[in-house]
Formats: sequence, C-alpha cells, structure tokens
Amino acid sequence: MTGVREDLEAFAAELFDGFFRADQRRWGQAYVRGLLLDGRRKSVEPMAARLGEDGNRQALAHFITSSPWDAAHVRARLAWRMHEAIGAEALIVDDTGFLKDGDASACVSRQYTGTAGKVTNCQVGVSLHLARDHASAAVNWRLFLPASWDPGSPEADPDKVVRRGRCGIPDQLGHVEKWQLALDMIDETRSWDIDVPLVVADAGYGDAAAFRRGLEERDLPYAVGISGRHTAHPAAARPVQPAYAGTGRPPTMQYPEPAQTVKELVIAAGRTAAGPVSWREGSRPGKGISGFKRMYSRFVALRIRPAGRGVRKATDGPELPERWLLAEWPATEPEPVQFWLSNLPSGMPLATLVRLAKLRWRIEHDYREMKQALGLAHFEGRTWSGWHHHVTLVSAAHAFCTLQRLARDPKDAVQV
Repeated sequence: MTGVREDLEAFAAELFDGFFRADQRRWGQAYVRGLLLDGRRKSVEPMAARLGEDGNRQALAHFITSSPWDAAHVRARLAWRMHEAIGAEALIVDDTGFLKDGDASACVSRQYTGTAGKVTNCQVGVSLHLARDHASAAVNWRLFLPASWDPGSPEADPDKVVRRGRCGIPDQLGHVEKWQLALDMIDETRSWDIDVPLVVADAGYGDAAAFRRGLEERDLPYAVGISGRHTAHPAAARPVQPAYAGTGRPPTMQYPEPAQTVKELVIAAGRTAAGPVSWREGSRPGKGISGFKRMYSRFVALRIRPAGRGVRKATDGPELPERWLLAEWPATEPEPVQFWLSNLPSGMPLATLVRLAKLRWRIEHDYREMKQALGLAHFEGRTWSGWHHHVTLVSAAHAFCTLQRLARDPKDAVQV
C-alpha cells in the first residue's frame, strides 16, 4: 500500500471531489484504503484495526451507514474515469447474491441466487459493468427489493414491511423486476453521458422479451443469452394472407408454418453449419505465445425472426423483425448447449459475434475479485443507504486496482 498511497489519494480526491465536508472526504478515502489492505474480513471493525491513524471505528461506521452522501454521485465519477480508461465495448448486466444468516438487513428474503445455486436467505444486487476483453469495472448498483418487502404487493410480509422504516428504505420504492432495474440503471448511466455501445446479459435477463424490447426502444445494440425454448421463424419466412371466406372480419396476415424453438432451428441447420472460433485467452497454461490456453468451441450463427406473444404484440405490422441467433455447439456434444439473441447488424462476422456475446465472463471475474479480495459481501450494516454506500466504495477499490494494472500493462488487467 505504501507504494501506491499517493496514487490512491489522488484517485480518492477525484472521486470524492463533490463532497462538501472534509470529514466525508477523509473517511471515504480511509474506507477505500481499508478495503485494499490485506486482511480476510473487510467489515468496519477489522478494517479500523488495520487503518492506523484512520482507524476510528465509529467514524467509519457512521460514514458508511448513515452519513448523507450520494452514492450515485460517486458512481457517476467512477463511470467517467473508467469509461475513458477501459475504452468500453459493452455494458454488462448481471446480479449477485449476498448470503445472510438473519433477516434484519434491508431486502433480505428467501430467494434464488446463482451465488448459492439455490433458494436461500440473501440479498440480491443488480450491477452494471463497463467492459472490454482486457478490463472491466462495476459502475452502477441497485439492491433488489422482493415483493415481500413491498407494502403494495399482494405478497407483502407484514414483518418485512414494518422493517422498511428501520432499514431506511425510501417510501416510494416498491418491488421492481430485476430486468426493469437494469433498464433504469442503464438510463441513469446514459444520463451521465456514458456511451453504451452494446448491452450484454445472460438468459436471466435475455429471456425477458420486455427487457429486449426496452433495449430496442432505447436504440441499444445487445447480445443476450436466451434459453433454447424460445420460438422463432427462419429469416426467409414471410407472412401470407389467408383466403377470405367472405363473411366476418378478413383474417390477418400470418406465417404459414408454426414457429420452432431456437434449439430446433439450430439442430435443423446441422453440425456442418458450426464454425470453429477461438475468442480469448483463458487462465489455464497452454502452448501459445502468451503461455495460456485459448478458449475455443464451435458456433452456429443464423438469421431468424423471433416469435412469441411478447414479440408479436410489440411488432408493428405482420412481419417479425430479423435478429441473430448464436448457438454454441461443441464438437463433443450431441446438440447445442448455449444460445444468444442479438440485434447487431446482419453482416457481423461470426468471430465478432462470439467474442461480444462471451464478454459476459468479465462480470464474473469482477464479482470474484470484489468478493474474495475486497469484501463486497462483508457489509454488516442493515440500512438501504449503507448497502449502496458499501458496494459503491468496493467498486471504487476494484477500479483503483484495475487502473494500477492498466498503468503497468493493459494485458495484466485480467489477472487478480
């Protein structure tokens, strides 16, 4: 830490420049430094013990839990800095779980989280990350509010509704689906004059037709995961006018053949349609120039017309829009194993489609670094604002590490 202390002070001064009070600037820098110091636990008490002259436990706890500073202001400054430093190709959307033993923290509920791979007692945070192949940074966060915490929901839990006041959850906030939170966060991030060249997400978001429609309404390109059960027509399919019987309302134009699942469309194209693609260096040793094994698989890219009730309702006219269907079909597998839908231009090369769709790995890398090294899940406070303060400053600490790696060598930014 001694070797980068000056850089950290300059970084923190830029990040907390909008704070009017000197004590907030001091404790903001101290908290970020505490997150960066060695130590297994990154909650307030153990950090205070490691911070020396800045180890005031009470001041740190007040700053993170109840001090009235705007986390969005800090995230905006962080986004400006990291967008320029990374040269982001995409904004990645995902969520992660924060496992909890008790039920007093804001928005804790029994819910599914991929962190545990099951339904368990936890909080869930939705995040947005600016990314390209060699670096990424979390720049926006929202704590997901389950329906059980929403007094206006039929699923409201009276005990959780009572706890809203103690947790400082704003009265106007209710239950919103994660995909809608993501759209709201994208709008906020764009309001900071951050260009979003592409949105990448897994099937947890891509399966929601409303999420994809929201991106299209915002004129945003996307490459999102979907499940194989979604239906579509081949791109060459065209709607036709059924014969009119002469009575009643004339029938509307419709596709003569029923839509197929995207999995069926890829299987119909056959293994010969799959091309080999190597899209990035992995972490395992290999014989390449870099010393690491390249990520490699086989992929099928088809032009299709997504169907489904949600898509049809949102489409003007009888002809459904044309999109990319990308599927990974390894040579060792009897059928395709993963699917993506994208509105990128029709002439996009297969290798580019694969690389952009696979860029989501960066968010998993960020979660791992922030949880294992920077205490993302170590916040012990119970308030809504405290949670957002903590995850924002963890993102700042992670961004500082990324900037240090980029200053040494851009290729080093992928290493912990």
